[in-house]
Amino acid sequence: MFDYHIHSNFSSDSNMSMEEAVKKAIDLSLDEIAFTDHMDLLYPPVSYPVWDINYEDYMNEFYSIKEKYSNKIKIKLGSEVGLQPHSIEKSLEILNSYSFDFVIASTHVVDFQDLADGVFYQGKTKQQTYIRYFEETLNLIKSFDKFCVYGHLDIVKRYGNYENKDLDKQEYWDLIDEILKLLIYKGKGIEVNTSGFRYGLGMPHPEYKIVKRFYELGGEIITLGSDAHSPEHIAYMFSYTVDMLKSIGFKYLTKFENLRPIFVKI
Repeated sequence: MFDYHIHSNFSSDSNMSMEEAVKKAIDLSLDEIAFTDHMDLLYPPVSYPVWDINYEDYMNEFYSIKEKYSNKIKIKLGSEVGLQPHSIEKSLEILNSYSFDFVIASTHVVDFQDLADGVFYQGKTKQQTYIRYFEETLNLIKSFDKFCVYGHLDIVKRYGNYENKDLDKQEYWDLIDEILKLLIYKGKGIEVNTSGFRYGLGMPHPEYKIVKRFYELGGEIITLGSDAHSPEHIAYMFSYTVDMLKSIGFKYLTKFENLRPIFVKI
């Protein structure tokens, strides 16, 4: 088993060192992990520290830990790239400067407004926020190609203060279908992110119906990630989620090397 979404303390929202994460992964008998620290460039002002990685320090630490534990676990160099239309060029400069194995693309900001601190939702209905989030995600996928999977595809559900968070409008599903079809056309996949369980949603991101629709449309590339920011969340709810994927019909999970997919039977 492998966890392909882990944040070390090089992400400002994590206090977990790379070594702590690796030791926990070894304790859990994982075969492989990918560090996917935040690359959220040109972020709008928010109420928490934003992401500013010194990549020289980051690479020194990563390769030191990778070498130290090379006989116990495989460690891949990844990144979670928070996309905005105006940050794509700068993100590509960094991605092209290092030998990343794996890149998650994510939507954390829409119209210069952050999802996590709630600014994006202020003064809008659920329908307005959901549609705008999926529209922006679709446009970002059209504009950006250097990624492997799209991350937590329905994360808009997590932070909205709505009593009913369901994807209960056909307009949402029309956009979701466009997104999934475009990902498949471009040879990309989706991440199944188990943090949704930790946030009280009772399901991963994206929800079961989206993952099932991806399969129905011919999607094959699926990665499994905990989005862990602390050791106890590494590989969280993985057994349950793998069973869910099997019930849909998936026979393989995907890991990556040099941005190329490697399929592993489940």
